[in-house]
Amino acid sequence: MKTLKYGIPMLGAALLAACGGNDTPHGALIDTPVLLATLTKAQFDGSPLAGLSGKAKCDVKVVSLNYVTPGVQGENSNASGVLLLPSGADCTAAAPLVAYAKGTDVEKPRTLANPADGETLLLAAMYASQGYAVVATDYLGFAKSKYSFHPYLHADSEATSVIDSIRAARNAVSSQGSSLNGKVMLTGYSQGGHASMAAHRAIEKNLSNEINVVAGAHLAGPYNLSGSMKLTEAIAGYQFFVPYLVTAWQKIYGNLYSDVKNAFKAPYADGIESLLPSPTLNYTTLVTSGKLPGINGETPNQARDALFQPAFSSDILTNANNATFLAAKKNDLLDWTPKSQLMLCGGSGDPTVPPAVHQAVMKKAFDDKGLKNVTSVDVDPYIAATYGPVTPANAATYYAKYHGEYEPPFCHAQAKGLFDLVK
Repeated sequence: MKTLKYGIPMLGAALLAACGGNDTPHGALIDTPVLLATLTKAQFDGSPLAGLSGKAKCDVKVVSLNYVTPGVQGENSNASGVLLLPSGADCTAAAPLVAYAKGTDVEKPRTLANPADGETLLLAAMYASQGYAVVATDYLGFAKSKYSFHPYLHADSEATSVIDSIRAARNAVSSQGSSLNGKVMLTGYSQGGHASMAAHRAIEKNLSNEINVVAGAHLAGPYNLSGSMKLTEAIAGYQFFVPYLVTAWQKIYGNLYSDVKNAFKAPYADGIESLLPSPTLNYTTLVTSGKLPGINGETPNQARDALFQPAFSSDILTNANNATFLAAKKNDLLDWTPKSQLMLCGGSGDPTVPPAVHQAVMKKAFDDKGLKNVTSVDVDPYIAATYGPVTPANAATYYAKYHGEYEPPFCHAQAKGLFDLVK
């Protein structure tokens, strides 16, 4: 499909890119938004998602974004992302805006501003083809971002990346001949569930006069990070997620370890601090290249024990003043009271972000406040009916695909059901 560029006046864009001054408004556009493709209703109606999303109402424009957002210390930086806009004769009304935060990504060059990306297509099918505008951030440290690292599972910078993507969408939408109705919904999956929850909290605490959040649907997110640090059994994917957050939090807080070799074992200590996200490797090749353990099919516990020094791991478990545990507490999301409608969604069989550790604890924190505007959904019955039953022969494949492949579409369908009530 042909790429079209719009010659939009971008006042100060060149100065912005050159100077990066701290007085540049957050969400200001750095590059001219580019229409990458228009996906048609027929494409959506012929996709495997059609049964969940329903018959498409709109074509969808896929537009690239590059916008100003701060780093973890408030320093000026940028992030890229995608704007998905409903289009066509039946989709000319001002649209509600869904702000989306993506799941954990280990590939530094990847952008959601890609019409062929599976996560982008999921968002386009579930929301944009149904009349919602969608903005989705790539986060700091990915794609066009000049930031030196990705602050993984750092609630404050995740929140600003999402919030500034909303501002960027508002700045870009008129250039594409579209408009927004002022209502904003927040959602995200996995890491993105943590990010969308952090953004929801930040907006309702400080920005409600600017951004009218009418609902949030936070999907399979690790909201209780400090609780997860006390688990004696390692989660599925441990060898990716835990070194990712340990090295990111070390860059942010500076006190998780004094020497990387005190935290990580050889051969992984060498290069681990600059490994994730990777400019060239993906989940598979991180393991097959020997950069992370798992090449011989180690269990999560074996991967943990291969990566981390025993003293480092045991201190996290046993020391209430451990720096990694305290960093996790800083990034927990259990401390707020939402005003708008809020949904938690996950599958009870999820081996990567166990709902018993995160979703159930988050729901209890809300319930203890007596809130009536929070719901919690378990999509495991839908997953089991579609991909089960689980047998000894298929269990390994079933649970390997559960979090990354099976669970997201069902939770997005639940999210859209909520959003349809308030749009």
